Amino acid sequence: MTQHVSGQAKHDILVVGDHDDRARQEFAMSLKRFTQDKLLPGLQPVFGGRALPKFKKEHGVEPVDRHQIRKAMVGDTYFQTYAMTNRVAQELLWSSVQQPLERNLDSINETAATLSATNKAPLESSSEFDVPCYVSAIDIHCMPGGYCSAESDAGVAAGALYDRGVYLYSMGMMGPDNDDMGRSVCNFISRNLDGFSPTAILDMGCTVGHSTLPYKECFSHAQVTGIDVSAPCVRYAHARTAAKGLEVGFLQRDATKTNFADGSFDLIVSHILLHETSGKAMPDVFKECYRLLKPGGYMIHADLPPFHKMGPFMQFILDNETHYNNEPFWGAMRELDQEQMAVDAGFTKANVRFDNAPMAIVEQFAPDSPPEPDEQEFAAGEFAPGGGWEVLIARKDPA
Repeated sequence: MTQHVSGQAKHDILVVGDHDDRARQEFAMSLKRFTQDKLLPGLQPVFGGRALPKFKKEHGVEPVDRHQIRKAMVGDTYFQTYAMTNRVAQELLWSSVQQPLERNLDSINETAATLSATNKAPLESSSEFDVPCYVSAIDIHCMPGGYCSAESDAGVAAGALYDRGVYLYSMGMMGPDNDDMGRSVCNFISRNLDGFSPTAILDMGCTVGHSTLPYKECFSHAQVTGIDVSAPCVRYAHARTAAKGLEVGFLQRDATKTNFADGSFDLIVSHILLHETSGKAMPDVFKECYRLLKPGGYMIHADLPPFHKMGPFMQFILDNETHYNNEPFWGAMRELDQEQMAVDAGFTKANVRFDNAPMAIVEQFAPDSPPEPDEQEFAAGEFAPGGGWEVLIARKDPA
């Protein structure tokens, strides 16, 4: 029977901690949920009743885009309280996991090595790997040390911190295994791609493999591989996969230059990778996907929608991630023409589109009334998208 720690499925290298650690983790997650459920809804009336009239009085016009809305809101004490509380909750959740991780790191590393030895699929990591500066130069999500910090050439600390921390960050909305994005895309494929059954699958930017494993469960006959620039994360992913009784390979590689042979995969996926990739690197990711796909294969990138699919105020809300959560490419990525970028990479325009993949966890708990794609209410943050994930889909022309 699967055990759960405050809603998260337990496995042999999950950072749990003692009673006090778990109490701190619950507090941090509850504070974040309070910010989203109680403080966030107040931003709209504050804007309409206070910030908007003030902006019009000072500038003679209403704000027309997210940048002007931010200018109107940033000095308001209510918005400042919301932004501060959200940031404090973010820092607290990482701290609440980091403390028990540091106390138990030797044991976690030893267990991870033992588990990894039982996963017969490949593992590849190297201290000589050149991590892109747009990943290494900042602690994304305010995660201490960032994704790629390594305490040793064989350690898994960054992966362990991410696995527990991202569950708290998502307030459990990713499901007990943090795998909702992968499950949602697998469901979408099964329903919409006319019997498409890939035999070779690549997950780009896999971190700890939480979204990778559903593809092995859904397409058990397929060879599934996850790649990431973080050595501790791919090592942790390899061990975590073994702890869950599966065999999936994890390699430390850059999505812009993977070193796989042309035509190696039927399906290439990513999950919230694009907004953590620089605008300069993203076209190279798409070109690499095109090169790696077999004729007739699919590229599917799951994220939140581009800004043209939402109004200026919702753009402003989501763009708080850029300003207050160390997500420097969040806003810029949503302004890029990703469909044209896919065409420029080689995909035929008729084979490129955005679509909606309903959240698997929403369907699980409300199977009779999942939200319609055009009725979603987006909340703040990448793990609170409402009813579904936005997926960019591109198919390589058949031979």
